[in-house]
Amino acid sequence: MTDAPIRVTVWNEFIHEQTAASTREIYPEGIHAALAAALREHLGSAVAVRSATLDEPEHGLTSDVLARTDVLTWWGHKAHDRVNDAVVDRVQRRVLEGMGLLVLHSGHASKIFRRLMGTSCMLRWREAAERERIWIVDPSHPIVDGLEGEFFEIPHTEMYGEYFDIPRPDEVILISWYEGGEVFRSGCTFRRGKGKVFYFSPGHETFPIYHDANVRRIIANAVCWAAPCGSPYFGDGRRIEAPLSPIAAKHIVDESLHRKG
Repeated sequence: MTDAPIRVTVWNEFIHEQTAASTREIYPEGIHAALAAALREHLGSAVAVRSATLDEPEHGLTSDVLARTDVLTWWGHKAHDRVNDAVVDRVQRRVLEGMGLLVLHSGHASKIFRRLMGTSCMLRWREAAERERIWIVDPSHPIVDGLEGEFFEIPHTEMYGEYFDIPRPDEVILISWYEGGEVFRSGCTFRRGKGKVFYFSPGHETFPIYHDANVRRIIANAVCWAAPCGSPYFGDGRRIEAPLSPIAAKHIVDESLHRKG
């Protein structure tokens, strides 16, 4: 056990806030600032938050930054293709090693989420400012700790609908219903290597969703849930020459079978 704060890096494209007045009015300092504020509000000294954005060198996700990140949150929409593959490789490696990853809203189409899921991660969508009712379908899960009632509502949102092309989640915690009739698995968890991944769909940039109290609490809870824990991770193949106990059989290894080429 440690009393050290959870080190969180909040990653955001930070494009819409600079190019669209509608988004800038809602998030004048950027979506990343709203998310960082939510974490500080709910977790206080239990969290140490930094932000990174697309246009920084290496997108702000250098090897050093990721080595000092326990949980990474990811919001992207307009520039998935601009994310360098070397950075995606770096993030994937850290997730496998145990770094938590929160993928938010349109991050479903990000390179890193699709890489980790192995599917298209695509879905139905419609922007019509409709109401979303988010049902809690796993009330015992720590990600929904502190929420009241069986559901909460967001008055205006972008619709995400099934079929959502993801592998079967480890857990479905939240399911959304939309005013137009669609439903969606809006809060899902996955494990990849030692890392824990949470996908959470609310968060379209033209609505003040990251100012919603329930949404902010869920994201803060998810950071705590995704923080690394457990024993060391051994994800690479390892040849073990010396057995832990004696082996009776005598065997000569044909080394040519183990060489590449």
